[in-house]
Amino acid sequence: MSMKISARFHRGNLHNVDEKIPNGHSTIIYIREGPGVLSSSCSTPENTILEVPSTTPDTGGVSGMWLSGREGGGLPWEEISRVLHTDPNLGISSREVLNRRQLVGYNEFSEAVDDPLWKKYLGQFKEPLILLLLASSFVSLCMGQFDDAVVITLAIVIVASVAFIQELRTDKALEELKKQVPATCTCLRDGNIREYQARELVPGDIVHLNIGDRVPADLRLFEALDLSIDESSFTGETEPAPKICSVITTSNYSTSGSMGNLAYMGTFVRTGRGKGIVISTGEKSQFGELFRMMQEEEAPRTPLQKNMDELAKKLSVFSFGFIGIVFILGLYQGIPIHKIFNIAVSLAVAAIPEGLPIVVTMTLCLGIRRMAQRSALVKGLHTVETLGCVTTVCSDKTGTLTKNEMTVTSIATSEGDECRMTGVGYSTDGEVVFEGGYSELANEAVTKLLETGAVCNNAQIIGGQLLGQPTEGAILAAAIKHGVYNARDKYQRLEEIPFKSETKTMSVKVKNKKTGEVEWIVKGAIEAVLRSCTHYHQNMALLPLSQEKQHKILTASLERGRQGLRVIGIARGSSLLELSYMGMLGIMDPPREGARSSVTTLQSTGVRVKMVTGDAQETACAIAQAVGLHVRPGTVFSGEQLDNMDDRVLTGLVSDATVFYRVSPRHKLRIVKALQECGEIVGMTGDGVNDVVALKRANIGISMGKMGSAVSKEAADMILNDDNFTTILSAIEEGKCIFHNISNFVQFQVSTSLVALSLIALSTLFGLPSPLNPMQILLINVIMDGPPALTLGMEPIDDDVKVQPPRDTTKDLITKKLIKNCVISASVIICGTLWVFRSEMSDGVVTARDTTMTFACFVMYDMFNAMSCRSESKSVLEIGITSNWYLFVALTATIVCLLGVVYLPFLQWVFQTEGIHISDWIHLLCLTSTVLLVSEFRKFLDRRHEYSAAVFSSKRFWSSKKSSKSSSWVDEV
Repeated sequence: MSMKISARFHRGNLHNVDEKIPNGHSTIIYIREGPGVLSSSCSTPENTILEVPSTTPDTGGVSGMWLSGREGGGLPWEEISRVLHTDPNLGISSREVLNRRQLVGYNEFSEAVDDPLWKKYLGQFKEPLILLLLASSFVSLCMGQFDDAVVITLAIVIVASVAFIQELRTDKALEELKKQVPATCTCLRDGNIREYQARELVPGDIVHLNIGDRVPADLRLFEALDLSIDESSFTGETEPAPKICSVITTSNYSTSGSMGNLAYMGTFVRTGRGKGIVISTGEKSQFGELFRMMQEEEAPRTPLQKNMDELAKKLSVFSFGFIGIVFILGLYQGIPIHKIFNIAVSLAVAAIPEGLPIVVTMTLCLGIRRMAQRSALVKGLHTVETLGCVTTVCSDKTGTLTKNEMTVTSIATSEGDECRMTGVGYSTDGEVVFEGGYSELANEAVTKLLETGAVCNNAQIIGGQLLGQPTEGAILAAAIKHGVYNARDKYQRLEEIPFKSETKTMSVKVKNKKTGEVEWIVKGAIEAVLRSCTHYHQNMALLPLSQEKQHKILTASLERGRQGLRVIGIARGSSLLELSYMGMLGIMDPPREGARSSVTTLQSTGVRVKMVTGDAQETACAIAQAVGLHVRPGTVFSGEQLDNMDDRVLTGLVSDATVFYRVSPRHKLRIVKALQECGEIVGMTGDGVNDVVALKRANIGISMGKMGSAVSKEAADMILNDDNFTTILSAIEEGKCIFHNISNFVQFQVSTSLVALSLIALSTLFGLPSPLNPMQILLINVIMDGPPALTLGMEPIDDDVKVQPPRDTTKDLITKKLIKNCVISASVIICGTLWVFRSEMSDGVVTARDTTMTFACFVMYDMFNAMSCRSESKSVLEIGITSNWYLFVALTATIVCLLGVVYLPFLQWVFQTEGIHISDWIHLLCLTSTVLLVSEFRKFLDRRHEYSAAVFSSKRFWSSKKSSKSSSWVDEV
């Protein structure tokens, strides 16, 4: 069938429609006249539905084949049925399905074609530092320095290969997101119910839902029998959402993304059954919007990658600058131009640290390994170091700060006993703590209350795992903690009235197997339970339930509600109209053990922690205060408030905010972007489908390993295997340590390069004999980039580094302080090496002994320099000589290698050396240790200066406080 429809619009009204329709076919055109209101222009059998949207001028389209959640939830289902031209009792015809599919396509997501593997591998060579090293290798090859060219090329291939392998393990979030959509569904078409492929659904299809089904598309429900759907992956709500069929106005629309009369694609049916009309499919669904947002967002480059880019630029400038200086000096000395060029280029190439990418890669790999041992799985190499730069952690509540296991934390019996329950989750660890002191009467009342709650219960706990509703699991776990086991075995269940959103209670009729007594047990919302109560238990006797007593109970319930507790009332009696109130249980998903101390530690090191959750305000604020977040007016915002803010206002408020509640995926993304706009490095935690876009956009996306969805795990940069917020603290400490180790290596590399370049440049430009022969220079270059240098990246975590604030990402890898330290160390080594060379070359002729002493002096200087570079501020004695066992072994191996070069005949021939006396070694040992002594003295002066600055700053602070108090006293007088 072919058709052409063109339209001209003005203010939402259709003026002209030109149709060309083949014979035997007719078309219904639906025109949107306002939000949620559609009208038809004709109605005939066997027709195709097409809406011409008023929001798209001069365009024919099919957007009206879909309805948004707000539109679908705000209209009666009968109107939806009329709009989409479908019959809830018959469905749509198979022919109509084909016609609609031509317009709207399949119920699936389109994904960009992935690059082939070879293209991904070549993409690793686009990094600025890698390009600089490639240029260096090419120049070395052209100048005949084949050994340098091979070494540099090998280093590049190793780094690129490691990065390529890491990339293959990531970026599969979109694949996992598509798995959330079921393959098949139960659908009504042509008056027959059968199973269809979910991708074949079109708007207007009638879908039947049962327990255990995944919703295949966005549905407007028109039948919901005890239907509850788990939407935690979207909203963060722990409890399944009860569903209804009635109209929901826009004012009642939940900003967490859920409407009570809609079933969303990818969610899971927990209880009951229902029927619904498909209103949105594919990328037009709520799930599809998330998919589209996921594709649009790109992960930002990490701070370390930016630092390496900047380093590559500076090295390039340095190389060209160095060539220019050498040229000028060479021309001044009268050296031929071609010789000057060869010298300048050779030295410029030697100045580029080809070992830096390998050391960085190896250090990051070691960091990944160490984090894995601390229950944190990191997927990207540069992600490891970024953790040390995080300035703000946006944490989800459910499953991160809390365990995502509902727990009874408060007990109040009708006797007046107040108790609290220890332990978290569905384990049996915990006990009842009586606030007013233990008594047999109080214990009996608590036992009876928990036993009653366990009987009116359908949950099971097997091996610490819950089978059933979280609230019922919490009550059952509390009974077990108090020693009430198998309470249901004492009774025979005769009848059950399941929980309904209308009654807000669950009731069971049971018969005591011993006494034969038949009674009703009811649990549910406290106000609903009290409506059916006529008495209450007091001192093991039944007393009439007065209005005053009811008011007192409701007041206590309201107070617990303000603390973020879900309050469950429990009663029992001979009939549903004459129940005896027994008490109430306060249930919540409590903070994890260690969450508060971790939050406090992070805040003390300058890292802000913010809670971003889909939960209600009371619950969110209660948990935030429990974990140590500062909750005060002006720091708590809802998703609805965010909707009323533009990006500029949000950017101004987001830094001081502490809690965001009732937020949707779009809100989370806006929060992350606003923080990044403020210059923050953002770590975002999440475990659900609703978190994936923010996880991808954040500098560090952190997912939960146990409770997290497969989608969130793939989108995240790091996975917490133990789902514990405390692990984030450990990972941040590891990130700080990694950059600390990289800085130490850079200091060692730069100082050694300065020495090598200076010695060769000075001797060449001023016509002096070379203090080292080419083979000795090559070996020094290997040692410089070899084991001693590499093991600096294996330095264990420094306790002082842990408590440092996040590093300033605007600062370069090579700072002024690092350059100062390098110049001091290099000056000592240059002076000492040249002094040895000149002392040995007293006759003006360079002999094997002269170069041997100079070579040994240089290598030993390097060893002591490596020891001094282990810390920027701490003494070697404070760190411990053998605390870095890898460096100790590497230095030992270097000594063995040096002795072999000096004393083994074959190596003497290769490196043109000769044996030296033990007195020479003692002389060299005393001389070369000066670089370590000078470094230790420099560190001592730096520490003293920092201490003096801190004391001065403290005095100024207290002086200003004292003067402000004095001025305020004068004002009061």
